[in-house]
Parts: sequence; structure tokens; C-alpha cells
Amino acid sequence: MAVNLQYKKDSDKSKSTNKSDLSFDLIIKKINLYLNKFSGVPLREKLFFIQHLGIMLKAGISMSTAINTLSQESENKYFKKILIDIANSVTKGTSLSASLKPYSHIFGELFISMIDAGELSGKLEEVLAQLYIQLKKQHELISKVKGAMTYPAVIIVAMMGIGTFMLVFVVPKITSMFADFNAELPLPTKILISVSNTLVTHGLIVLFILILFIFMIVKILKTYKGKYYMQALLLKTPIFSSIIKKINLAKFARTISSLLKTDIMIIKTFKITGNVMGNLHYRKALMDMAEKIKKGGQINEVIKNYPKLFPPIVVQMVTIGEQTGELDNILLELAEFYENEVDQTMNNLPSIIEPILILFLGCAVGAMAVAIVMPMYSITTAIS
Repeated sequence: MAVNLQYKKDSDKSKSTNKSDLSFDLIIKKINLYLNKFSGVPLREKLFFIQHLGIMLKAGISMSTAINTLSQESENKYFKKILIDIANSVTKGTSLSASLKPYSHIFGELFISMIDAGELSGKLEEVLAQLYIQLKKQHELISKVKGAMTYPAVIIVAMMGIGTFMLVFVVPKITSMFADFNAELPLPTKILISVSNTLVTHGLIVLFILILFIFMIVKILKTYKGKYYMQALLLKTPIFSSIIKKINLAKFARTISSLLKTDIMIIKTFKITGNVMGNLHYRKALMDMAEKIKKGGQINEVIKNYPKLFPPIVVQMVTIGEQTGELDNILLELAEFYENEVDQTMNNLPSIIEPILILFLGCAVGAMAVAIVMPMYSITTAIS
């Protein structure tokens, strides 16, 4: 009897442990899922999905089976769950585009609209191929921009770090000797000592203010107005203006071309393109264009109203495309032209920015050197 009681206790204890382990595992899974959800779905995952879905459909595999198979291949747990949900929805008879709509925040309007058009036209495999190229080019463009901007960013951060180190540790030791001579210090030296003393004595406060300032700037830039005015400023900045325009024109041309190939109506095409544009000025322009086209305006005439965003070459190419009925192909060529332009610009960007950074660094070092040398020269002259 005692043995049975002991066995029962051990069994209950084991069950309790198993339950706690299961609940802990469940919590961990939920946390991981939340983190994956928070971080979003990488573009490479979507590219893999589109490419292989097209291949599998072409091979005669059913939609639900293909999506289920691809869900098992996904490394992103959040995306895996989404694909399983989509596969289940498709199995129940829902179209792929309708199954994707609950996840529009993941796939985007362009993605869903093109899939919808592909299903309606019976050209889903072709549309998937176009969509793959579209997203791949977009990914390459973003990667090139990020890659080109990494070098200047690293240099700027390094410069700031070295400058702070000099002001906190080096300058106080050099300038401390000036106090012994009670000499009248020049203005540059006074400014340098003042900045150095502020960083030494109130470094944490300065750091806090700096972090708060950055936080506020980021917060402002997330608002519509903040983003709008910042983008307006960048569109007027000499170096960045050209890059931003080329990137947006490449995206505009390729997106319109891809959508036109799927037989989506031109008005909807412009609206979808407007929604996928990251730059608010281009987005607003395209939305306005859609309304004007709806009222009977010609595309080339409508685009002419935005000369600051769309250069004459775009207007000419669109005009030719409309006249020949080959607008989708003409825009594709235009997209490739601007993508090549962006590629060349990104390759040359470090060599353009490097002299500016060196000049800025030279000025900063020179100013610091002058601020230190001037009083030393005065003291030496006074002693001699």
C-alpha cells in the first residue's frame, strides 16, 4: 500500500513536472513567435517562396501542397505559420490572393494585386515569375544603397568617437598647462576648453541629451509630416537628390511595367504603384496622376505636371510607349536604365563622399590644432 502511495506521488510529481515543462516550452515558443513577428519577414524568404511556388505549380503540384511544402522549408517561424495558414485556406477552396489578404502587412498590395490578376487571367505562373524579378530587383537596389552608405556611416561614427576621446582624455592634459601661466587665451582655445570641460564634468548629461535628441528626431521622422519634409529636403540635397530620384524612378518604372503585364487597369496600376513607393512625394504624385487619368488624361501629359520628380526622358519614353502600345516594355527598359544608373552611382559614391569626409576631418583636426597651438605660441613668445 505504501509502495502504491509512493508510486502515485511520484506519478503526480512527474505529471506536474511535465506540465510545467510543456507550459515553459509553450511560453518560449510564443516569445520566439512574437520576436519573429516583430522583426518581420525577410525579403529573401518571400523571394524563395515566390520562386519555388512558381516552379512547383509549373511542375503540376497543387497549390496547397506546394505552399505546405514551402512552409517546411522556411527558416522564419512567423512566416512558416503564415504559410501554413495560407495553405489551409487554399485547401478550403479560397483563392491564393484572398488567402494572402489577411497578411497584406507582410506581402504588400503589389504582391497581392499581381497574384489576383494572375489568377483571374490564368497566368499565375507568369505573374509569379514577374513578381520574383520585381522583388529581386528591389532587394538588389536596397542592398546596393545600404552597402554604399555603410562606409560613410562607419567613417562618421569613427570620427565622432575619436573626437570625443580627444576632447575627454587628451585635450584636458594639454590645456591644463595654460592655467599655470595665467595667459589670455584666444577664443578658439576657450571654446575647445569649454567643450572639453563640459564633456568631462557633464558627460552623462550630454549623452542623455544626445540620446533624447536622436529619439525625438526619429519619432518626428516617423510621422507623416516629418517624413514628408525630410524627404523634401533630401530631394533638394545635391548628392542625395540624384540618387533618390533614380531609385524611385526605377521602382516606378518596374512596378508599372510589372502591373501592366498582368492586365491590371491603368488607374489601379498607378494607385498600387503609389502605395508601394517609399517616397511620399512620388506617392502623392502617382495618386494625383491616377485621379487625372481617371478623368481622361493621357499618361504622358499627366506626368509632365511633375517635372521635379519625373525628368523629360521619362515623359518621352512614356509617350513612345503609349503611341506604340508597348508601354510595359518601354517602362521595363527605363527601369533597367535607372537601375544601372543607381548601380554606377552606388559604386562611385564612396569616392565622391570620401573627399568630403577627409575635408571635414581635416577642418576638425586643424581647428583643434590651432586652438591648442595658438596659446602655446603666445606663451613661448612671452617667456622668451
